[in-house]
Parts: sequence; C-alpha cells; structure tokens
Amino acid sequence: MTAATRVCVVGSGAIGSLFAAHLGRLPDVDVWAYDVSPAHVDRINADGLRITGAAEFRAEVHATTDPSRIPPCDLGIVAVKSAYTRAAIAATAPVFEDAAVASVQNGLGNEERIAEAVPRVIRGTTLAAGAITAPGVVRYDATGGTWFGPFEPKPARMGEVTLLADLLERGGMTAAGLPDARGAQWTKLLFNVGTNALGAVTGLPIGPIGTDPAVRGLASRLIEEGRRVAHALGITPDADPEAMIDDAVARAFGHRASMLQDVTAHRVTEVDVLNGGIVAAAREAGLHAPLNEAMVALVHGIEASWSLEHDGSHA
Repeated sequence: MTAATRVCVVGSGAIGSLFAAHLGRLPDVDVWAYDVSPAHVDRINADGLRITGAAEFRAEVHATTDPSRIPPCDLGIVAVKSAYTRAAIAATAPVFEDAAVASVQNGLGNEERIAEAVPRVIRGTTLAAGAITAPGVVRYDATGGTWFGPFEPKPARMGEVTLLADLLERGGMTAAGLPDARGAQWTKLLFNVGTNALGAVTGLPIGPIGTDPAVRGLASRLIEEGRRVAHALGITPDADPEAMIDDAVARAFGHRASMLQDVTAHRVTEVDVLNGGIVAAAREAGLHAPLNEAMVALVHGIEASWSLEHDGSHA
C-alpha cells in the first residue's frame, strides 16, 4: 500500500482553507493546517472544514495552532498575508526539512522569504478567492486557476511541482505545473497593482475602478509601468491584465479588493509586495516606477493616519 502524501497548509484563512479542503477530499492525502485562530482550528477539528458557494462539501483536515504537533510533510503551501511570511515559515520550518513548499500569496518576495528556511521552493499564484464566513466555514467565491513552477534560486523538483498541481486537480481545483511560472505570477501582479491600491486609496470597489475613465486611466498607467519592468527582466505575462479588469467588472462589480478590506479594518496592507514589488523589481532592472512608488506612499500614509486617530492627534 502506497503511503499517503502529507501536505501542510501554513495559514488557513480563506485561501489556505480552500487549498486544505480540496486536498482533504482525497483519500491518499493527509492534510495538516496551521493557523493562529483557535476558534477556526477548533471548529475544523470538531466538524471538518466546510466549503460553501461555488462548491459545497466538507473535508477532514488536521488543524492546529501548535506547529510542533505537525509531523514531517512532503509538500507545503504558504497562504499567510505577506507581512507574516517570515514568522510563519520560521515556526513551521521543522515540518519541511525534506519538502517542497509553495507560496500562493500575493505579490513578489514571498518565495525568497520561504527559501530562507526550507530546502526547495515552488513559485505559485492563484486566482481562487473566498472568504471565511464563520469559524471552520469558507465561502468559495471565485474558482480561478492556480499555477506552480520551480522557484529558480532554490527550485523544487519538477516532479514535486506537478504532484502538487495534480493533487489539487483531483481535489476539484484548477491547477497546472509549469517549468516557469513567472508569467502567471506577473499577470496577477499587474492586475493587482492596477486595482488593489487604487481601491484602498479611493474606497472604490472593482466596478467603478474599471469603468470611471480617470480612475481606469490611472490603473492602466500603473499596469503599463509594471509591464515595462517585466519586459526588462525578460518576463512575459501570460494573459492581459486589462482584460482581467474587464472580466472582474463584469463578474463582480461590487467586489472590494483585499487592500480596501484591510484599510477598512485598519490592518496592515500588502502594498509593499504589490506596488512595492514593482518598485523593487524596477530598481533591480535599473528602471524607475514612480507611479507605483506614489501608490506605496499613499497607502502607507493611510496606515500612518490610524495612529493619529488612536492618540487623538490632529493638525
């Protein structure tokens, strides 16, 4: 009898839970989920991980807030917000002593942080989306694809890349293993840099961002600035980010992007790995990205304003 493939999902918010639940449907996969929310973990262990919305099912997953309880794993998926990548992978590194670990996070720089702690890394990007509606329950909002490829500086074996993609396909998600996943990663990055920070700064959902001529014009210029950086680095996006905006407008006019949700809740945003990722990549290529740099400054200004609200300071 072939031993089960053991997979650990690090960060079991909406995205991590979608991956954990789909893998948990497979009888030959042993799924562990690490998360810092005791309520979410306790409910998963008591009742299973429940998915609603685009798919309706319940999966058995071993969930824990204590990484020392997780046995050695063959594969890992990191799905925490980028600000917590280094801490999360440091906490779980012993689980991955001989494993390949994938990022399915937003932006640039997460794979580099993961590579500090594990032997082999998978570059990943996903268009799947959802939201936690109650502890142990995740609404599956968008069934977009997921792409994986070896992370070039510290690559996973191609067999590990395709194994992870195949397991997710069997579990009901759309996934593919590619020799080079940079094109897929940059496609989503460019879509995000054109829309996410604009939502945070303006308070607008995706529909008005995509249809207001002035705002859409700025989104297009942010994307074009990112395209020039990608070209300088020898990276070709595998789809048109502008078409992705049009599709998002048609499918989810009122959707509030993650950075707007973070700003509304006074949570630190991911602007440093999205628009800031373009700025850093431009510097690497010997270019400048002033529009994306401006968006980083504006979002950080919003974040700084929260402390003024808390201490009662005013001009």
